[in-house]
Amino acid sequence: MFNYFNERVKKLNIWDIGLTKATVFFATIVIVKLLPVLLKIDYPILIVLAVLCAIIPLYSFWFRK
Repeated sequence: MFNYFNERVKKLNIWDIGLTKATVFFATIVIVKLLPVLLKIDYPILIVLAVLCAIIPLYSFWFRK
């Protein structure tokens, strides 16, 4: 199953990836507008969540051969 998606992702170009990022950005804005309580989460918690989500992609990019 992962091989199938890896092959599909290889077909994407820089514009496709950029538009995907923009889509996620605007979808996040919609979610925050619908659930404003999310804005009350403390910054340290958000920083920890961001670091946890970034560990595996950063490791894959810089250290995996």
